Amino acid sequence: MTIFDDFLFRALIAGIGIALVTGPLGCFVVWRRLSFFGDTLAHSALLGVILSISFDINISLSIFAVSSLVALILLRLQNTTNLAGDALLGLLSHSSLAIGLLVLGFLTFIRFDIMGVLFGDILSVNINDLIIIWAGGAIILFVLWLIWKPLFASTVNYELAEAEGMNPKRVNAIFTILLAALIAISIKMVGLLLITGMLIIPCAMARNLSNNPKQMVVLSIIGGLLSVFVGLYASFEINTSSGPTIVTVAIILFILSLSRIRKKY
Repeated sequence: MTIFDDFLFRALIAGIGIALVTGPLGCFVVWRRLSFFGDTLAHSALLGVILSISFDINISLSIFAVSSLVALILLRLQNTTNLAGDALLGLLSHSSLAIGLLVLGFLTFIRFDIMGVLFGDILSVNINDLIIIWAGGAIILFVLWLIWKPLFASTVNYELAEAEGMNPKRVNAIFTILLAALIAISIKMVGLLLITGMLIIPCAMARNLSNNPKQMVVLSIIGGLLSVFVGLYASFEINTSSGPTIVTVAIILFILSLSRIRKKY
């Protein structure tokens, strides 16, 4: 028996991998006020899960494909319609969720753990899941590192970034694909209903404690890691679902951070 046969150890390694990715990406979500966009992609993940089971393909690949498609549709609609961003997000969010439930109703032969999909089951991750999380997470962080400068510039001042020739439209498209990839690799950990919480809450906590963007990224990663460590331990001790417990710990850390709100930047 190897150390990887220990389900708690695998869960911990998976949680660390997700926390390392959600920190930097989540900061941009907070800075760019895209929290609802994360919910939209998470809702579309249900259709990805159903397609994965129907055609017997890897669930992460299926979710990534569907979420990426939804993200690209959003970018297209932003350029071709006069609807506000929140209206488009609401339209795509509820449409993708409704289509997923409709398809599920037709495919009566499908049986799967809906609670696991909604809230995650990090204790069930296997070696293949760890490979997907860490390999996918490494790719996400590498691409984010490549586009960091133009992405940050367009976040601060879109027009200036465009004038500097940084092509913010292309950078924004790549960023949305990275969010889709994050949801795909983390769906098994916290589920489609809680992934946005894991993406936003540690970063919100870090915003209260940090003095500059780099410090916020570091603190958001630390907050995510603490949420995973404490959440897993607490869920094991009090026999609660791991995903919701991890997010609850993140909420507690955010509440504690309210006493030390730093100057905004």
